[in-house]
Amino acid sequence: MLHGRGTLTHTAMDASVLSDDSDYDIVSPDNSIADLAQVASVSEPPPLQPASETFNTCRLSAQDIQAFVQSSLGLTFPASASRSRTRRVYVDGVYDGLSVRHALQLRQAKLSFPAVCLVVGVFSASTCEVFGTPAALPDVERCELVRHCRWVDEVLPDAPATLDTPFLQRHRIDYVAVEEGATVDPAYDKRRLKGYDEMKRNGSVILTRRTTGVLNLPAPLRTPVSSIIPPEPAADPDTAPDFTTHADVYGIGY
Repeated sequence: MLHGRGTLTHTAMDASVLSDDSDYDIVSPDNSIADLAQVASVSEPPPLQPASETFNTCRLSAQDIQAFVQSSLGLTFPASASRSRTRRVYVDGVYDGLSVRHALQLRQAKLSFPAVCLVVGVFSASTCEVFGTPAALPDVERCELVRHCRWVDEVLPDAPATLDTPFLQRHRIDYVAVEEGATVDPAYDKRRLKGYDEMKRNGSVILTRRTTGVLNLPAPLRTPVSSIIPPEPAADPDTAPDFTTHADVYGIGY
């Protein structure tokens, strides 16, 4: 009988029964549980029609996502891709209340290769304070929210704001998923962008597409939106509202 991860026990039985261990899968404690399901496809319920009409990225199939990643990395997957090794993909953020934008980015990261172990880093409250984006929820709640997302395999609390090669090596990360446009956004902290640049030079960055149609939310660990966009004047009751002014620094409206 297999208990936990990597512990094999058995009750007394005929020795001939144990003469061939080819039918046993012994899980190494150093491997992710995701390695056991390399050939299994990820199933999910289809999005509701209103969601498909509202959020551009929820319409992306696994094939769409993987083709985008292949193109950005200059890779091709062999016909036997279902048996390819599991890639460990890393995403980080504040996750101060799990939003549609968060969930759809995590989905893209999870489906970026035929087999993925998705590792998610959650910034501590102290890190959020340093970067001017204080978290409303305590660390333990934000980590628990992330843990319950269907796409997440591992949660790393107290994630570093600036990524470097030793961090990737320590956690056996193959790729870092970064939202498209983030690495050239001047609103991001320069130290964070420096880490992204190092990852890009190493060929370790894969891009996820930005989700449109969501409420205006600040991106993780960047200068607060309030310091970028001046406050709007009080509405004139005699003037029709201009909904085009309700857009974030990327031009995405809400």
